[in-house]
Amino acid sequence: MKPGKLYICATPIGNMEDITLRVLRTLKEVDYIAAEDTRHTLKLLNHYGINKPLVSYHQHNQQKRGGYIIELLERGHDIALVSDSGMPGISDPGTQLVAMARERDIPVTIVPGPTACVSALVLSGLNAERFVFEGFLPKTKKVREQRLGQLKEEERTIVLYEAPHRLVATLEVLLDKLGNRKIAVVRELTKIYEEVLVMNLQDMLLFFQQHPPKGEIVLVIEGFKAQDSKTRVWDVSVQDQVKQYMEEGLDKKEAIKRVAKERGLPKNQVYKMLIT
Repeated sequence: MKPGKLYICATPIGNMEDITLRVLRTLKEVDYIAAEDTRHTLKLLNHYGINKPLVSYHQHNQQKRGGYIIELLERGHDIALVSDSGMPGISDPGTQLVAMARERDIPVTIVPGPTACVSALVLSGLNAERFVFEGFLPKTKKVREQRLGQLKEEERTIVLYEAPHRLVATLEVLLDKLGNRKIAVVRELTKIYEEVLVMNLQDMLLFFQQHPPKGEIVLVIEGFKAQDSKTRVWDVSVQDQVKQYMEEGLDKKEAIKRVAKERGLPKNQVYKMLIT
Protein backbone atom coordinates (compact mmCIF):
# COMPACT_ATOMS: atom_id res chain seq x y z
CA MET A 1 0.00 0.00 0.00
CA LYS A 2 1.26 3.48 -0.86
CA PRO A 3 1.88 5.44 2.35
CA GLY A 4 0.20 8.74 3.10
CA LYS A 5 2.03 12.04 3.44
CA LEU A 6 2.97 13.93 6.58
CA TYR A 7 2.35 17.69 6.32
CA ILE A 8 4.19 19.95 8.80
CA CYS A 9 1.85 22.95 9.10
CA ALA A 10 2.60 26.31 10.72
CA THR A 11 -0.30 27.89 12.59
CA PRO A 12 -0.86 31.44 13.92
CA ILE A 13 1.30 32.62 16.84
CA GLY A 14 -1.49 34.84 18.10
CA ASN A 15 -3.69 36.47 15.49
CA MET A 16 -6.09 33.96 13.89
CA GLU A 17 -5.78 35.69 10.52
CA ASP A 18 -2.07 34.82 10.26
CA ILE A 19 -2.62 31.52 8.49
CA THR A 20 -1.90 30.76 4.86
CA LEU A 21 -4.45 29.63 2.31
CA ARG A 22 -2.33 26.53 1.70
CA VAL A 23 -2.39 25.56 5.38
CA LEU A 24 -6.19 25.92 5.44
CA ARG A 25 -6.52 23.80 2.29
CA THR A 26 -4.19 21.16 3.73
CA LEU A 27 -6.12 20.96 7.01
CA LYS A 28 -9.33 20.47 5.02
CA GLU A 29 -7.87 17.75 2.78
CA VAL A 30 -5.91 15.51 5.18
CA ASP A 31 -7.45 12.53 6.93
CA TYR A 32 -6.18 13.34 10.43
CA ILE A 33 -4.65 16.29 12.28
CA ALA A 34 -2.00 15.59 14.94
CA ALA A 35 -2.15 18.43 17.47
CA GLU A 36 -0.10 19.45 20.50
CA ASP A 37 -3.26 20.46 22.40
CA THR A 38 -6.41 19.24 20.70
CA ARG A 39 -8.58 21.77 22.60
CA HIS A 40 -6.44 24.66 21.35
CA THR A 41 -6.38 23.38 17.77
CA LEU A 42 -10.13 22.77 17.83
CA LYS A 43 -10.68 26.52 18.35
CA LEU A 44 -8.67 27.23 15.19
CA LEU A 45 -10.52 24.56 13.20
CA ASN A 46 -13.92 25.77 14.38
CA HIS A 47 -12.99 29.34 13.46
CA TYR A 48 -12.42 28.23 9.85
CA GLY A 49 -15.17 25.63 9.70
CA ILE A 50 -12.86 22.61 9.45
CA ASN A 51 -14.01 19.25 10.83
CA LYS A 52 -11.31 16.57 10.98
CA PRO A 53 -10.36 13.80 13.45
CA LEU A 54 -7.73 15.01 15.93
CA VAL A 55 -4.87 12.95 17.36
CA SER A 56 -3.13 14.20 20.50
CA TYR A 57 0.63 14.52 19.98
CA HIS A 58 2.63 16.41 22.59
CA GLN A 59 5.87 16.33 24.56
CA HIS A 60 4.73 13.69 27.04
CA ASN A 61 3.21 11.15 24.62
CA GLN A 62 5.24 11.66 21.44
CA GLN A 63 6.97 8.27 21.66
CA LYS A 64 3.75 6.26 21.98
CA ARG A 65 1.55 8.43 19.77
CA GLY A 66 4.35 8.83 17.25
CA GLY A 67 4.18 5.11 16.56
CA TYR A 68 0.40 5.31 16.14
CA ILE A 69 0.67 8.23 13.71
CA ILE A 70 3.30 6.33 11.68
CA GLU A 71 0.91 3.37 11.48
CA LEU A 72 -1.83 5.63 10.11
CA LEU A 73 0.58 7.05 7.54
CA GLU A 74 1.68 3.56 6.49
CA ARG A 75 -1.98 2.65 5.94
CA GLY A 76 -2.21 5.45 3.38
CA HIS A 77 -3.70 8.26 5.49
CA ASP A 78 -2.51 11.84 5.02
CA ILE A 79 -1.81 13.63 8.30
CA ALA A 80 -1.18 17.28 9.18
CA LEU A 81 1.03 18.00 12.20
CA VAL A 82 0.39 21.28 14.05
CA SER A 83 1.58 22.78 17.33
CA ASP A 84 -0.30 25.25 19.50
CA SER A 85 1.37 28.11 17.64
CA GLY A 86 4.05 28.62 15.03
CA MET A 87 6.10 25.90 13.39
CA PRO A 88 6.11 22.33 14.80
CA GLY A 89 9.60 21.24 15.81
CA ILE A 90 10.73 24.73 16.87
CA SER A 91 10.65 24.40 20.68
CA ASP A 92 7.59 22.19 20.12
CA PRO A 93 7.08 18.48 19.32
CA GLY A 94 7.63 17.47 15.71
CA THR A 95 11.27 16.72 15.00
CA GLN A 96 11.05 13.15 16.30
CA LEU A 97 7.97 12.37 14.19
CA VAL A 98 9.62 13.73 11.04
CA ALA A 99 12.67 11.54 11.70
CA MET A 100 10.49 8.47 12.24
CA ALA A 101 8.62 9.11 8.99
CA ARG A 102 11.82 9.53 6.99
CA GLU A 103 13.26 6.30 8.41
CA ARG A 104 10.25 4.50 6.93
CA ASP A 105 10.34 6.32 3.58
CA ILE A 106 7.09 8.12 4.33
CA PRO A 107 6.90 11.36 2.32
CA VAL A 108 7.12 14.53 4.42
CA THR A 109 6.52 18.10 3.30
CA ILE A 110 6.24 21.47 4.97
CA VAL A 111 3.50 24.08 4.70
CA PRO A 112 5.31 27.17 6.03
CA GLY A 113 3.95 30.08 7.99
CA PRO A 114 4.63 32.21 11.07
CA THR A 115 7.28 31.46 13.68
CA ALA A 116 7.85 33.59 16.77
CA CYS A 117 11.67 33.58 16.78
CA VAL A 118 12.09 35.10 13.30
CA SER A 119 9.18 37.52 13.76
CA ALA A 120 10.65 38.84 17.02
CA LEU A 121 14.13 39.11 15.53
CA VAL A 122 12.95 41.29 12.65
CA LEU A 123 10.69 43.37 14.90
CA SER A 124 13.49 44.04 17.41
CA GLY A 125 15.57 46.08 14.97
CA LEU A 126 18.74 44.28 16.09
CA ASN A 127 21.12 42.71 13.58
CA ALA A 128 19.18 40.01 11.70
CA GLU A 129 21.86 39.08 9.16
CA ARG A 130 23.33 36.38 11.40
CA PHE A 131 21.61 34.95 14.45
CA VAL A 132 21.48 31.88 16.68
CA PHE A 133 18.26 30.46 18.12
CA GLU A 134 18.54 28.86 21.57
CA GLY A 135 14.88 28.19 22.38
CA PHE A 136 14.31 27.98 26.15
CA LEU A 137 17.36 28.07 28.42
CA PRO A 138 17.79 25.02 30.68
CA LYS A 139 15.86 25.32 33.96
CA THR A 140 18.66 23.91 36.10
CA LYS A 141 20.91 26.74 37.32
CA LYS A 142 24.20 24.95 36.71
CA VAL A 143 23.28 23.80 33.19
CA ARG A 144 21.82 27.22 32.37
CA GLU A 145 25.04 28.97 33.40
CA GLN A 146 27.08 26.48 31.34
CA ARG A 147 24.95 27.26 28.29
CA LEU A 148 25.40 31.00 28.77
CA GLY A 149 29.12 30.43 29.21
CA GLN A 150 29.11 28.94 25.71
CA LEU A 151 27.24 31.99 24.40
CA LYS A 152 29.17 34.76 26.14
CA GLU A 153 31.38 35.45 23.11
CA GLU A 154 28.76 34.60 20.49
CA GLU A 155 28.95 37.42 17.93
CA ARG A 156 25.64 36.59 16.27
CA THR A 157 22.35 37.95 17.61
CA ILE A 158 20.89 35.51 20.16
CA VAL A 159 17.16 34.64 20.25
CA LEU A 160 15.58 32.98 23.30
CA TYR A 161 12.09 32.04 24.45
CA GLU A 162 11.09 32.68 28.06
CA ALA A 163 8.08 32.35 30.34
CA PRO A 164 6.90 35.52 32.12
CA HIS A 165 7.39 34.14 35.63
CA ARG A 166 11.06 33.40 34.89
CA LEU A 167 11.88 36.61 32.98
CA VAL A 168 13.40 38.63 35.85
CA ALA A 169 15.63 35.74 36.96
CA THR A 170 16.72 35.19 33.36
CA LEU A 171 17.54 38.87 32.86
CA GLU A 172 19.65 38.76 36.04
CA VAL A 173 21.72 35.83 34.86
CA LEU A 174 22.04 37.30 31.35
CA LEU A 175 23.36 40.54 32.81
CA ASP A 176 25.76 38.64 35.03
CA LYS A 177 27.09 36.32 32.33
CA LEU A 178 26.85 38.37 29.13
CA GLY A 179 27.40 41.92 30.37
CA ASN A 180 25.30 45.04 29.93
CA ARG A 181 24.53 44.70 26.23
CA LYS A 182 21.41 45.67 24.26
CA ILE A 183 18.35 43.42 24.46
CA ALA A 184 14.82 43.43 23.07
CA VAL A 185 11.92 41.92 24.98
CA VAL A 186 9.16 41.11 22.49
CA ARG A 187 5.88 40.24 24.16
CA GLU A 188 2.52 38.96 22.88
CA LEU A 189 3.48 38.90 19.19
CA THR A 190 0.59 39.66 16.77
CA LYS A 191 -1.88 40.01 19.67
CA ILE A 192 -3.76 43.08 20.92
CA TYR A 193 -1.14 43.92 23.56
CA GLU A 194 1.92 43.33 21.41
CA GLU A 195 4.90 45.14 22.93
CA VAL A 196 8.54 45.60 21.93
CA LEU A 197 11.00 47.06 24.45
CA VAL A 198 14.63 47.69 23.45
CA MET A 199 17.20 48.86 26.02
CA ASN A 200 20.35 47.61 27.73
CA LEU A 201 20.11 44.62 30.02
CA GLN A 202 20.57 46.63 33.19
CA ASP A 203 17.68 48.99 32.41
CA MET A 204 15.51 46.12 31.17
CA LEU A 205 16.01 44.25 34.44
CA LEU A 206 15.11 47.32 36.51
CA PHE A 207 12.01 47.87 34.37
CA PHE A 208 10.60 44.36 34.80
CA GLN A 209 11.42 44.30 38.51
CA GLN A 210 8.94 47.16 38.75
CA HIS A 211 6.51 45.93 36.07
CA PRO A 212 5.85 42.15 36.32
CA PRO A 213 5.54 40.78 32.76
CA LYS A 214 2.64 38.87 31.26
CA GLY A 215 2.17 36.86 28.08
CA GLU A 216 4.48 34.92 25.79
CA ILE A 217 7.97 36.39 25.53
CA VAL A 218 10.85 36.30 23.04
CA LEU A 219 14.26 37.75 23.96
CA VAL A 220 16.53 39.10 21.24
CA ILE A 221 20.06 39.80 22.53
CA GLU A 222 22.81 41.75 20.85
CA GLY A 223 25.83 39.67 19.90
CA PHE A 224 29.20 40.00 21.63
CA LYS A 225 31.43 42.86 20.49
CA ALA A 226 35.02 42.32 21.52
CA GLN A 227 35.95 45.95 20.92
CA ASP A 228 33.24 47.30 23.22
CA SER A 229 34.45 47.52 26.82
CA LYS A 230 30.85 47.79 28.00
CA THR A 231 30.26 44.20 26.92
CA ARG A 232 33.22 42.80 28.82
CA VAL A 233 32.71 39.12 29.62
CA TRP A 234 33.55 38.02 33.14
CA ASP A 235 34.91 34.56 33.86
CA VAL A 236 33.33 34.55 37.33
CA SER A 237 29.85 35.34 38.62
CA VAL A 238 29.05 38.44 40.65
CA GLN A 239 28.81 36.27 43.75
CA ASP A 240 32.24 34.73 43.25
CA GLN A 241 33.80 38.11 42.44
CA VAL A 242 32.47 39.66 45.66
CA LYS A 243 33.68 36.64 47.62
CA GLN A 244 37.10 36.94 45.99
CA TYR A 245 37.49 40.60 47.04
CA MET A 246 36.34 39.80 50.58
CA GLU A 247 38.98 37.07 50.79
CA GLU A 248 41.52 39.70 49.72
CA GLY A 249 40.61 41.83 52.76
CA LEU A 250 37.70 44.07 51.70
CA ASP A 251 34.56 44.11 53.82
CA LYS A 252 31.31 43.13 52.15
CA LYS A 253 30.18 46.71 51.51
CA GLU A 254 33.46 47.71 49.86
CA ALA A 255 33.56 44.47 47.84
CA ILE A 256 30.05 45.15 46.50
CA LYS A 257 31.01 48.74 45.67
CA ARG A 258 34.11 47.61 43.76
CA VAL A 259 32.26 44.93 41.77
CA ALA A 260 29.48 47.39 40.91
CA LYS A 261 32.01 49.94 39.64
CA GLU A 262 33.96 47.41 37.57
CA ARG A 263 30.85 45.94 35.97
CA GLY A 264 29.03 49.23 35.52
CA LEU A 265 26.12 48.10 37.69
CA PRO A 266 24.19 49.87 40.48
CA LYS A 267 25.32 48.77 43.94
CA ASN A 268 21.78 47.76 44.90
CA GLN A 269 21.62 45.52 41.83
CA VAL A 270 24.81 43.70 42.86
CA TYR A 271 23.36 43.30 46.35
CA LYS A 272 20.13 41.82 44.94
CA MET A 273 22.19 39.36 42.85
CA LEU A 274 24.01 38.23 45.99
CA ILE A 275 20.71 37.60 47.74
CA THR A 276 19.39 35.67 44.75
